[in-house]
Amino acid sequence: MTEDGDPIAYTALEPGTPVQTRDGHEFGTVEAVLDVEDVDVFDGIVVKTSDGPRFVDAGQVGQIFRTHVRTTLSADEAARLPLPDQDPVYDAVADDDTGQSLSDRFGRMFGRGKWKRER
Repeated sequence: MTEDGDPIAYTALEPGTPVQTRDGHEFGTVEAVLDVEDVDVFDGIVVKTSDGPRFVDAGQVGQIFRTHVRTTLSADEAARLPLPDQDPVYDAVADDDTGQSLSDRFGRMFGRGKWKRER
């Protein structure tokens, strides 16, 4: 066990976990964990920063702990991270459509719910 705690697997990483540079400076929080499901390979993380979402490649992730992610990036490198390649994925959730308008009622009748961002 290190002073940071025990490392965890990327599959246990939760959205909202702080993301740090290699020297411990926090520059954002985990928005999404990316993997290639077909081959069970960690691809990286999307980090929510003050400048918008940024992509951290798996090779730039140093260690993952329950309390934070420490990258191998300097502060300058973290400031120049690219945008994620793909648009967010959305799911329709018919159960959440609770409005009283005619459109809302037809939506419930035919299973068309409000759109929710996939996490």
